[in-house]
Amino acid sequence: TEVKMAKRLFFSPSKSNAAGVKFGKASFDLLTDFLVNLDKRNKDNLPSSTKYCGNFKNKRVIGEYFSILSLIIIIIIIIFARFMVKYIEDFITAPTPKGATSNRPRSYEDAVYNKLKDKFPLIIFSCVQLANKLSLHSHMIDNNTAVHFLHSVDCTVSKQALLESELMVLKGLKFRLNVLNPLTYVEILLEVLGHNEPSVPMKHLYHYCHHVLQFISLERTAIYETLLMTTTERVSPSREQREQFVPVTEDCMLLGVGVIAVAAFILRKWEQVVGELSHITRISKRSITDFAHATLVHIVGISSSVTPLS
Repeated sequence: TEVKMAKRLFFSPSKSNAAGVKFGKASFDLLTDFLVNLDKRNKDNLPSSTKYCGNFKNKRVIGEYFSILSLIIIIIIIIFARFMVKYIEDFITAPTPKGATSNRPRSYEDAVYNKLKDKFPLIIFSCVQLANKLSLHSHMIDNNTAVHFLHSVDCTVSKQALLESELMVLKGLKFRLNVLNPLTYVEILLEVLGHNEPSVPMKHLYHYCHHVLQFISLERTAIYETLLMTTTERVSPSREQREQFVPVTEDCMLLGVGVIAVAAFILRKWEQVVGELSHITRISKRSITDFAHATLVHIVGISSSVTPLS
């Protein structure tokens, strides 16, 4: 994916949490470096995608623990999902110890559940702590506060157990916490869009992007299933097609342009925005349209109520 920008003055009054840079304040060279770096990291990340990647980002997990979506919540979800995927992969590939019982569980899911069911709340909280340390440097959660909070929700743990859980997550991630997150892609793409198309109402677009990203995060499974059926032109895609589709579900650049495109459709700025997004990212208009349509179908709730996009 080649990324491009037009050398014109850019405008956006909104604030960004990405790397401490405010919208409209980054220089052309810095913004270009941001975009090229994000594009490279996104492409480098896609080959390692596995079929387990989306299992811990679905509505059941997110909706149970988080009622709002912000940058730190997104980071928590990504850290948690990455750890669980790595844990399951290691569990599946680990050889059975000599002398171990031959009574195998009904499924890997049962085996993982049995092993983690008592640790699960603590793993979630460890992901919260790690995201907190990455994002809120002036409001750290100290261990005394953490233990007191966990006790208040009937999860009795010691400081040592808390530290061991956090270390387990860190080791599972090989201490690599600088995670890709879709909100950063949305914000940087909006920066570039505002640079190239100053007439776009960036403040309103950014506002709607937050709501669209939250909706997509909560309805992730259903939206990507619709997109899979659209791209394969099959109501029941084959197993091979599903496996080939996995990198699409982990493509942050596609998700970023899709979020902005849906917000642009809501603001009636579709034609103005989508062509420029395609120019910036080299993602085809057809792919952006398919993603936006798959999302809008679920926002509206009835496919026939969504005017076909072109």
